[in-house]
Amino acid sequence: MKIKDAVNQNVKGLYFNNRIILPFQAHFLKMIIDDEIYTDFSVSSKHLYLSEESNFTNIYIRDFRSIKDAVSKYEAIKLIVVEKNEDIFNIKNHIKIALYPEGDHFIKIELTDEDILLIE
Repeated sequence: MKIKDAVNQNVKGLYFNNRIILPFQAHFLKMIIDDEIYTDFSVSSKHLYLSEESNFTNIYIRDFRSIKDAVSKYEAIKLIVVEKNEDIFNIKNHIKIALYPEGDHFIKIELTDEDILLIE
């Protein structure tokens, strides 16, 4: 599934403890949680671990034991991602999304407004 399809169809992700499951694959460029900015998505990262499956992506945030405790209901996890097979060097392909943890382990996925500050 493509990122914008997931957003337009209101497909939700999931979270369990420090694991986020997103219903798409993507090139991950940046993640912002509170005042922490993550840009190292390599296998050797001390903070994050990405695992791609055939139709979804797992993100393990090693800095937190629980997504629910780390992100309040008024905050979002912000991501800058690019669709697979798209040119990551073309800024027009950068998609800014926000993840909102909800009850029952669901994560709401939204495209962010241009007004929401994402440090580029």
